[in-house]
Amino acid sequence: MQLDNLSHLAVFASVARHGSFRKAAAELALSASAVSYAVRTLEDRLGVGLFNRTTRSVALTEAGKHLLERLQPALGGVNLALEEMNLFRASPSGTLRINSSRDAAVMVIGPLIQRYLEAYPDITLEVVSDDGMVDIVERGFDLGIRYEEHVPEDMIAVPVWPAQRFVVVGAPEYFARHGVPQHPDDLAHHNCVRYRFPRGNFYKWELAKGDVKLEVDVPGRLSVGDSELALRATLDGVVITFLPEYRLLPHIEAGRLVRVLEDWCPLNTALMMYYPRQRRMSSALRAFVDMARLPAI
Repeated sequence: MQLDNLSHLAVFASVARHGSFRKAAAELALSASAVSYAVRTLEDRLGVGLFNRTTRSVALTEAGKHLLERLQPALGGVNLALEEMNLFRASPSGTLRINSSRDAAVMVIGPLIQRYLEAYPDITLEVVSDDGMVDIVERGFDLGIRYEEHVPEDMIAVPVWPAQRFVVVGAPEYFARHGVPQHPDDLAHHNCVRYRFPRGNFYKWELAKGDVKLEVDVPGRLSVGDSELALRATLDGVVITFLPEYRLLPHIEAGRLVRVLEDWCPLNTALMMYYPRQRRMSSALRAFVDMARLPAI
């Protein structure tokens, strides 16, 4: 196979994975016109269309789906062969792509960035944080970080943050105006933050006391997809919210926020980092896992 054929196939696979010429260009450090040229050249050489393009979307044709299905194992083998060359290097190298929830990015990844990049100067780190559930294999990520119950069963999972509580909090002035809820049923009479997932559904606050477990579809005039906005509005006395206790402790200790319904806020599950069981670990991934994993007790 000619080298330009192989490079054009790699560009095709990137466009297919992202569903976007622009995102593929960013991943490959190419111009958008270079990506378009590579795909067009490949289509001309094969004599078939690989993508259906509109002004708003890029989707594989049946021929494109067939090519991608046959191509992925081969490209995976090429990437593995290149990655194995790192065994001959003095230090890990390559690109590590991580997908995590927003809270996990703040709690886990943020504090490690400086130490990780300084320890491994030949590694490039890419972090995408969102609260939607993502198939990390399909989207081309090396590692995911989510709460334990959201980790797919076929993944290797490593604890990265101990079990913690989510707590209900509000500003003192909010409770002075509206009263303090004594039971989860009382939340129906309060202005609560509603968290909307990327797919459009709302998160139900998960409360528990002993054997009683509740999922409360709270009312509220503020809906967000970002916990930072929720925290800001809570500190301003507009709403009450339900967030990881770790994120709130500085404000609680300073008296800016007050916990309520504490006996309904038990420990949650631990945060886990996870990666495909079948895939050989890259040196960049192994270095991050070793640095981020919780020490054995």
